[in-house]
Amino acid sequence: MKFYIYTLGCKVNAYESNVMKDNLKNNGFIESSVSEADIVIINSCTVTNTADNKTMKLVRHVRNNFDVILVVVGCYVQTSDDLSLIDADILIGNKNKSIISKYVNRFLIERMRIVDVSDVSDTFFEKMSLNNYDHTRAFIKIQDGCNNYCSYCIIPFARGGVRSKPCLEVLSEARKLILSGHKEIVLTGIHTGNYGAEFDNYDFACLLSDLVKIDGLERLRVSSIEITEINDRVIDIIKNNDVLVDHMHIPLQSGCDYILDRMNRKYNVEYFISKIQKLRQVRPLMSITTDVIVGFPGETEEYFLETVSNIKKIGFTKLHVFPYSKRSGTKASLMDQQIDDCIKKKRVRVLLDLSRELELDYMKRFIGCRVSFIPEVFKDGFLIGHTGNYLLVKCKGDCLVHDSVSVVINGIDYPYCIGDKNI
Repeated sequence: MKFYIYTLGCKVNAYESNVMKDNLKNNGFIESSVSEADIVIINSCTVTNTADNKTMKLVRHVRNNFDVILVVVGCYVQTSDDLSLIDADILIGNKNKSIISKYVNRFLIERMRIVDVSDVSDTFFEKMSLNNYDHTRAFIKIQDGCNNYCSYCIIPFARGGVRSKPCLEVLSEARKLILSGHKEIVLTGIHTGNYGAEFDNYDFACLLSDLVKIDGLERLRVSSIEITEINDRVIDIIKNNDVLVDHMHIPLQSGCDYILDRMNRKYNVEYFISKIQKLRQVRPLMSITTDVIVGFPGETEEYFLETVSNIKKIGFTKLHVFPYSKRSGTKASLMDQQIDDCIKKKRVRVLLDLSRELELDYMKRFIGCRVSFIPEVFKDGFLIGHTGNYLLVKCKGDCLVHDSVSVVINGIDYPYCIGDKNI
């Protein structure tokens, strides 16, 4: 039988979709287009109301247009108040995705709706690994769950408490991926930098230290990390190991101390800026991207402008901007001073415009510089891929993807830096 997987949401979901794909293929199922599939799987997201709506819209689209076995898994299922509203044959939460084929085979025999939404509040790290992701960038999920309980966030309820993949399994997976030809490994998780919180004497810095020593690893990237987890040991590893790329994604969420406190974040603006300054002392050209939430309850125009000012002061390379989304069951959903949607939209636009400006400023710094990038796509005679600091480079060339290419940046055609191999 043939299957197709829709993936919504974060890089962890993308990783888990590929784990499900591996499991299905290893058990005799064949990946296909959605139009040819007998089984359609939707790996859902619930981080915002928009994500919820996308999931349900996709469920309706599949039901109305395809005669298939429909499977819905993941965060939306895990947190749903009424599973009867999800018109699917199989419903699985955030546990047991790695054995998806067992559920499908059971349904094929019994032809009865299957619902399995296990308690994830105190569970183990589900064993997952990938033999192949793509030929350039391979993701390793090292951690799951979050204990921070930021006041706006539903994810601790959807993903449960912090749990980590044993270090030997991470290192083994990394070695296999490198041997299969991957140039870059990306560490991902729900709260990546909190890796090892439940271990004795082995934490995220220890894992980084072991990974950078693996022969053949060209690039090591961290998908996202909290500013409070960039301690002096992590900074020292970044300073002394070029394998770690010149790019970090560090969520700010707000540039106003009052709002950060209401969000239950674990830092203030001064602390955030001081850590960024430490990073830039060891990596002056590091690209630092971030997440920002606008329209959080109590965010006045003055507080928003304070955020804008501090974003400029920090000098991020790019902003990922989200309007605050009220999530039932979170503390923020009960707060007073909720912000009108029209105001949120205006503030999103202001920050997206600022993001483009910051991104262009960073790109311009590399005009005339020689950089190395790994092509991921060959399209219309151009090689396209990212540098270690996540510049998106485009240059004319042969279809030789996945091998490092050295170019001189001689112009910008947003969102691309234009490279020339012949200079």
